[in-house]
Amino acid sequence: MGNIDKHTVIARRHDKAISLDQSDCFSSHQASFAMTTALPVLRFITSCLLGTKQSPLTVSSFNNTVIARRHDKAISLDQSDCFSSHQPSFAMTTALQLMRFITSSLRGTKQSLVVLGLLVLSFSANAKILLPQILSSNMVLQREKPINIWGFASPDEKVEVNFAGQTKQTLTDKNGNWSVLLSPLKTSAQPQTMTISGANKIELTNILVGEVWLCSGQSNMEYQMRKLAKIPKPKNEKLGFPADAVEKAKNQQIRIFLVNRKQLAKPDSIHKSWAIAEDSALRAFSAVGYFFAKEIQEKLGIPIGMISSAVSGSAIEPWVSPEAFAQEEYFKNQKVSNDPGKFYTPMIEPLTKFKVRGFLWYQGETNCFLNETISYSYKLKTLVNLWRKAWGEQLPFYFVQIAPYDYSKQKSDKVVLTSDTEPNFWEAQQQVLRLPNTAMIATSDLNDNGADLHPTYKWEVGRRLALLALGKTYNQKIDFSGPILKKKRIYMPYVVLSFDHLKYFVSRNSDQFTGFEIAGKDGKFVKALAFQKGTDIIVSSKEIPNPKAVRYNWTENPTGNLYSNGLPALPFRTDNRLTSQFKAN
Repeated sequence: MGNIDKHTVIARRHDKAISLDQSDCFSSHQASFAMTTALPVLRFITSCLLGTKQSPLTVSSFNNTVIARRHDKAISLDQSDCFSSHQPSFAMTTALQLMRFITSSLRGTKQSLVVLGLLVLSFSANAKILLPQILSSNMVLQREKPINIWGFASPDEKVEVNFAGQTKQTLTDKNGNWSVLLSPLKTSAQPQTMTISGANKIELTNILVGEVWLCSGQSNMEYQMRKLAKIPKPKNEKLGFPADAVEKAKNQQIRIFLVNRKQLAKPDSIHKSWAIAEDSALRAFSAVGYFFAKEIQEKLGIPIGMISSAVSGSAIEPWVSPEAFAQEEYFKNQKVSNDPGKFYTPMIEPLTKFKVRGFLWYQGETNCFLNETISYSYKLKTLVNLWRKAWGEQLPFYFVQIAPYDYSKQKSDKVVLTSDTEPNFWEAQQQVLRLPNTAMIATSDLNDNGADLHPTYKWEVGRRLALLALGKTYNQKIDFSGPILKKKRIYMPYVVLSFDHLKYFVSRNSDQFTGFEIAGKDGKFVKALAFQKGTDIIVSSKEIPNPKAVRYNWTENPTGNLYSNGLPALPFRTDNRLTSQFKAN
């Protein structure tokens, strides 16, 4: 083995050599290192010393000694790969102390080998309690639902959790995992402290109880609050422009958790992952997520916790596990591309024990660039079903129509992009509305520049999502949606369209509404006249005496003016080809 002293390199963190006398080399918050000699040292000692005649202990006595933790799995001495450099996500528990004792023994001290054995066993039995990243000070816990509190320690260790007058106890399993279930909690805007006790004691402070939502998707969901201070003033002044929202954010009742892809699955020893929605933490957070939380908090007057887990440029497939695709009939006997599970495993799955009220989803541009239609419908359906199954509840799933963009002007080596590419995609998104407890907001009016894939008005996107939640989840008596097509009837030469969420009105003119087109049997659409009579829209054209179909805002640059409740209608066509093809069940 060679000589061992305090300068012996036992690990590497990034490109830095870690020697035996460095106190923090195994800190759980510094997990990015590759072990070099620790495992051989431990095995050498247990075989050369513990197997001697002077000691009743043998190598097998220490095979189950917990020397490390990777994610939620206890790593024992007999596991060959626990220090592999490609698996750095663990927090050391006893190895450093044990190795220091061993080197002292090797240098000729007189400590008893029996004491050494007992010390090793003592280290194993009293490994530090660790928590997942999502459990920290400043968090919001979901009200009115049983709450999971879980973590990691040594096998068979007693753990006690105290919170809000409840005391729960448990023993860790053979892998060191533990979990307790708190009874449903009442809303609490007063900060409370949670204590977790075992070999060590953890205090999580400033905890509130209210409503928790998870928002996810690609760049338009990830879009950070800090960008609001840099964008030009938007054209639609009626929608406001909160450029100074971060500076004005002083609401202690809104808390935020920004998922770090590389850290979420690792145990946490700092307990500061949640933050109050202000200053630098808010600058880095999702604008859509924050403005959703702001609206909900103002209207309900209770604490709101927002979790943001989004990746710029991501397709939908990485947010769905390969197993979920395999279970969906549509994807049988076909390979799903774009790295299924790449983001689900590190960025969604570790959150599934943490109770939430529902999901917000803003994604699709990457898949639209691939000219997807019904395949995207099934991918989104698979995602919704997977996430609901993972959380064990039929949670609300509210999503965003991707904003208008000049797809037809973009060049692609894979597909031909046309002016119909985005309307076709909108239609694919809307198929998922046939799943229970889903809703979609319209964004047809939220882009001032067709060449901008990341339009402004994120505050309005957040507000419209919040209206859905307030109306559908929290049952407030509000108008939460623009007109949504329900059915059509043909009375020559008119097509009569009925809508949900369209208030009673009688138009003065026959051309009140723009954005409508009408077609006959040949399928060639022309501009149409459209007016409202009661709760119906009447569409016609002198050029089409025998109409068969109508469409609205069927363009990547929509200008239609059909609104109700101050909210725009979703685009549609009455000859929707996906309705009969897509199976919601």
